[in-house]
Amino acid sequence: MDKATFQYTPASSTYPMAEVVDETALPNSRGQPGMPSTVITIPTYSPQPKDYILWSIFNTVYLNTCCLGFLALVFSVKARDRKVMGDMTSASSYGSTSKCLNITALLLSVLFTVVFIVLIITGKITIRGYF
Repeated sequence: MDKATFQYTPASSTYPMAEVVDETALPNSRGQPGMPSTVITIPTYSPQPKDYILWSIFNTVYLNTCCLGFLALVFSVKARDRKVMGDMTSASSYGSTSKCLNITALLLSVLFTVVFIVLIITGKITIRGYF
């Protein structure tokens, strides 16, 4: 492979490209035009919104109380789609809704499990054939 023909192109980049501005016609610090200068503007880093997809899958498969786990999964997928499209505001909104639904599904599932165990221990519910 010849070095002159090889060019590296990254597969994907999550960071936006830096903006390069050529200011050869603008005056320098002394007010004299003609000295070429280049200004590189580096964009600020903004964190990606979370979509909570793994938590939603867990709640859907194991703790699907009142179908809240499935609803959380739907909002997680919507948040991931919006993040891929570049709409970070909607992705953040859908991710926040998914988080609230996941928390509610988890708390209700834990509450129902604890109440069920307490009812078995106190004898209000009997399971025939096991005890």
